[in-house]
Amino acid sequence: MAIEIERKFLVDHEKWQQLAKPEAIHFRQGYIFSDEKKTIRIRVTDTEAYITIKGSSAGFSRSEFEYTIPAADGVQLLDNFAASELEKYRFNINYADKLWEVDEFLGDNQGLLMAEIELDSEDEKFELPPWVTTEVTGDKRYYNSFLSVNPFKNW
Repeated sequence: MAIEIERKFLVDHEKWQQLAKPEAIHFRQGYIFSDEKKTIRIRVTDTEAYITIKGSSAGFSRSEFEYTIPAADGVQLLDNFAASELEKYRFNINYADKLWEVDEFLGDNQGLLMAEIELDSEDEKFELPPWVTTEVTGDKRYYNSFLSVNPFKNW
Protein backbone atom coordinates (compact mmCIF):
# COMPACT_ATOMS: atom_id res chain seq x y z
CA MET A 1 0.00 0.00 0.00
CA ALA A 2 1.29 3.46 -0.88
CA ILE A 3 1.55 5.79 2.11
CA GLU A 4 1.75 9.59 1.98
CA ILE A 5 3.40 11.25 4.98
CA GLU A 6 2.78 14.97 4.65
CA ARG A 7 2.87 18.09 6.78
CA LYS A 8 1.23 21.42 5.89
CA PHE A 9 2.10 24.96 6.89
CA LEU A 10 0.83 28.45 6.19
CA VAL A 11 3.13 30.82 4.31
CA ASP A 12 4.03 34.39 5.27
CA HIS A 13 2.73 36.58 2.42
CA GLU A 14 5.36 39.29 2.73
CA LYS A 15 8.32 36.88 2.80
CA TRP A 16 6.77 34.88 -0.04
CA GLN A 17 6.52 37.97 -2.24
CA GLN A 18 10.22 38.70 -1.71
CA LEU A 19 11.32 35.16 -2.59
CA ALA A 20 12.71 34.30 -6.03
CA LYS A 21 10.38 31.57 -7.26
CA PRO A 22 10.51 28.96 -10.00
CA GLU A 23 7.85 28.83 -12.71
CA ALA A 24 4.46 27.85 -11.33
CA ILE A 25 2.36 24.90 -12.42
CA HIS A 26 -1.36 25.65 -12.79
CA PHE A 27 -3.61 22.98 -11.24
CA ARG A 28 -7.30 22.53 -11.69
CA GLN A 29 -8.48 19.86 -9.30
CA GLY A 30 -11.84 18.43 -8.48
CA TYR A 31 -13.34 15.86 -6.19
CA ILE A 32 -15.48 13.04 -7.49
CA PHE A 33 -16.02 11.81 -3.95
CA SER A 34 -14.89 13.00 -0.54
CA ASP A 35 -15.80 12.04 3.00
CA GLU A 36 -13.94 11.38 6.28
CA LYS A 37 -12.62 7.99 5.11
CA LYS A 38 -11.68 8.51 1.46
CA THR A 39 -11.24 11.02 -1.32
CA ILE A 40 -11.19 10.52 -5.09
CA ARG A 41 -9.56 13.45 -6.83
CA ILE A 42 -8.82 14.45 -10.42
CA ARG A 43 -5.97 16.89 -11.02
CA VAL A 44 -5.19 18.49 -14.39
CA THR A 45 -2.23 20.65 -15.44
CA ASP A 46 -1.65 22.13 -18.91
CA THR A 47 -0.10 18.84 -20.08
CA GLU A 48 -0.95 16.06 -17.60
CA ALA A 49 -3.75 14.61 -15.52
CA TYR A 50 -3.93 12.33 -12.49
CA ILE A 51 -6.50 10.39 -10.58
CA THR A 52 -5.75 10.07 -6.88
CA ILE A 53 -7.44 8.01 -4.20
CA LYS A 54 -6.60 8.90 -0.59
CA GLY A 55 -7.64 7.22 2.65
CA SER A 56 -8.30 8.83 6.02
CA SER A 57 -5.44 10.43 7.93
CA ALA A 58 -3.76 8.82 10.92
CA GLY A 59 -1.24 11.26 12.35
CA PHE A 60 0.64 12.72 9.37
CA SER A 61 0.05 9.60 7.23
CA ARG A 62 -2.61 8.20 4.95
CA SER A 63 -2.86 5.74 2.11
CA GLU A 64 -2.54 7.29 -1.34
CA PHE A 65 -2.76 5.85 -4.83
CA GLU A 66 -2.05 8.20 -7.74
CA TYR A 67 -2.08 7.35 -11.43
CA THR A 68 -1.37 9.35 -14.57
CA ILE A 69 -4.30 9.45 -16.99
CA PRO A 70 -4.63 11.12 -20.40
CA ALA A 71 -5.02 14.90 -20.02
CA ALA A 72 -8.20 14.96 -22.13
CA ASP A 73 -9.74 12.28 -19.89
CA GLY A 74 -8.85 14.34 -16.81
CA VAL A 75 -10.62 17.41 -18.21
CA GLN A 76 -13.70 15.34 -19.09
CA LEU A 77 -13.77 13.78 -15.61
CA LEU A 78 -13.55 17.22 -14.00
CA ASP A 79 -16.20 18.70 -16.27
CA ASN A 80 -18.65 15.80 -15.95
CA PHE A 81 -18.08 14.11 -12.59
CA ALA A 82 -16.45 16.49 -10.09
CA ALA A 83 -18.78 17.46 -7.26
CA SER A 84 -16.48 20.34 -6.27
CA GLU A 85 -13.38 22.00 -7.68
CA LEU A 86 -10.58 24.46 -6.94
CA GLU A 87 -7.66 26.04 -8.78
CA LYS A 88 -4.17 26.92 -7.65
CA TYR A 89 -0.62 27.58 -8.72
CA ARG A 90 2.05 25.25 -7.34
CA PHE A 91 5.67 26.21 -6.85
CA ASN A 92 8.21 23.43 -6.22
CA ILE A 93 10.99 24.81 -4.06
CA ASN A 94 14.01 22.94 -2.71
CA TYR A 95 15.07 24.07 0.75
CA ALA A 96 17.62 22.33 2.98
CA ASP A 97 17.61 19.22 0.78
CA LYS A 98 13.82 18.87 0.90
CA LEU A 99 11.15 19.57 -1.69
CA TRP A 100 8.49 22.02 -0.56
CA GLU A 101 5.32 22.38 -2.62
CA VAL A 102 3.83 25.83 -2.14
CA ASP A 103 0.26 26.36 -3.31
CA GLU A 104 -1.07 29.81 -4.13
CA PHE A 105 -4.83 29.37 -4.32
CA LEU A 106 -7.07 31.09 -6.86
CA GLY A 107 -10.77 31.95 -7.12
CA ASP A 108 -12.73 31.71 -3.88
CA ASN A 109 -9.57 30.55 -2.05
CA GLN A 110 -7.43 33.48 -3.23
CA GLY A 111 -5.23 34.83 -0.47
CA LEU A 112 -4.43 31.40 0.94
CA LEU A 113 -0.78 30.32 0.68
CA MET A 114 0.10 26.86 1.94
CA ALA A 115 3.33 24.85 1.91
CA GLU A 116 3.54 21.05 2.07
CA ILE A 117 6.45 18.72 2.65
CA GLU A 118 6.36 14.96 2.10
CA LEU A 119 8.46 12.88 4.46
CA ASP A 120 9.80 9.34 4.61
CA SER A 121 8.66 8.85 8.22
CA GLU A 122 6.48 10.73 10.70
CA ASP A 123 9.46 11.45 12.96
CA GLU A 124 11.75 12.66 10.16
CA LYS A 125 13.54 15.92 11.03
CA PHE A 126 13.54 18.83 8.59
CA GLU A 127 14.33 22.53 8.58
CA LEU A 128 11.55 25.07 8.17
CA PRO A 129 12.10 27.71 5.48
CA PRO A 130 11.94 31.32 6.74
CA TRP A 131 8.70 31.91 4.78
CA VAL A 132 6.80 29.13 6.59
CA THR A 133 4.65 30.03 9.61
CA THR A 134 1.92 28.05 11.41
CA GLU A 135 1.56 24.30 10.99
CA VAL A 136 -1.97 23.30 9.90
CA THR A 137 -1.39 19.58 9.23
CA GLY A 138 -4.33 18.26 11.24
CA ASP A 139 -6.72 21.14 10.58
CA LYS A 140 -9.36 19.84 8.16
CA ARG A 141 -10.20 23.38 7.02
CA TYR A 142 -6.94 23.31 5.07
CA TYR A 143 -7.62 20.05 3.23
CA ASN A 144 -8.05 20.83 -0.45
CA SER A 145 -11.23 18.74 -0.52
CA PHE A 146 -12.67 20.96 2.25
CA LEU A 147 -11.52 24.16 0.52
CA SER A 148 -13.30 23.08 -2.66
CA VAL A 149 -16.68 23.28 -0.86
CA ASN A 150 -15.88 25.70 2.01
CA PRO A 151 -13.61 28.29 0.41
CA PHE A 152 -11.18 30.50 2.28
CA LYS A 153 -13.15 33.68 1.36
CA ASN A 154 -16.03 32.49 3.58
CA TRP A 155 -13.99 32.00 6.75
